[in-house]
Amino acid sequence: MNNHETAEQLKEIVREKYSQIAQQSKEQNETGCCGAGCCDTVDYVVMAEDYSKLPGYEKNADLGLGCGLPTEFAMIKTGDTVVDLGSGAGNDCFVARSLTGEQGKVIGIDFTEKMIEKARANAIRLGYSNVEFRQGDIENMPLAGAVADVVVSNCVLNLVPNKQQAFAETFRVLKKGGHFSVSDIVLSGDIPAGLKKSAEMYAGCVAGAISLDEYLGIIRQAGFTEVKIQKSKRIHLPEEILTQYLTPTEIEAFTTGEPGIFSVTIYAEKPVNCCAPGCCD
Repeated sequence: MNNHETAEQLKEIVREKYSQIAQQSKEQNETGCCGAGCCDTVDYVVMAEDYSKLPGYEKNADLGLGCGLPTEFAMIKTGDTVVDLGSGAGNDCFVARSLTGEQGKVIGIDFTEKMIEKARANAIRLGYSNVEFRQGDIENMPLAGAVADVVVSNCVLNLVPNKQQAFAETFRVLKKGGHFSVSDIVLSGDIPAGLKKSAEMYAGCVAGAISLDEYLGIIRQAGFTEVKIQKSKRIHLPEEILTQYLTPTEIEAFTTGEPGIFSVTIYAEKPVNCCAPGCCD
């Protein structure tokens, strides 16, 4: 099996999983073992943050799939054009719209057709004419270059097989001087191999994650500057989950030592003056 086939297979796993989740409520996702059916892996509620008190929050768009609150850290201003990568049912887009106002524009990108359908239905019901959703791959965004003031993403980029290409595309669609704030899952230290094996756990935002150092290196390699961690939080997995993958000795080391799974929110800027690919689009 070559790398292309592996990447496409992983994308299909994620597509199928999130197509199922799109048809369920947040409550079903929180109580249904990883959201859709019982897949014996991480429950999304372990990762999710509470959006309910944020301006623009729309309950019908909240499927409980995030691992942070990137819009809180994204410094979105009135009139900005914001792009949300992996927009799901539209939750982060609607929160972003409350910050851009009617003068701004919000574009959500998701490669799951059923998520796009749900997000569009939510936007129509809310009467938002400046929020749109486009079906597409984050590795090849359906956007022209230099259109976004701000890019946000919530627990999605770790699911993308080619993270280098995803961040190169993020760089391309941002205006000079624009920035991103993304929440994602990263690893610290040596995670036991048993915790990485399940493809279902990949769709649950853990085994698709890479180390924080590698993640930050990919961002810098794409040409971004002013890279910083805005928030970091250890993910505490329930013991009944860990026992399916780890020995008692491994569980003790995993819960008390350096190795761990973290939700981080990362900020970076596209420089005003640069020579990197995508700067002159």
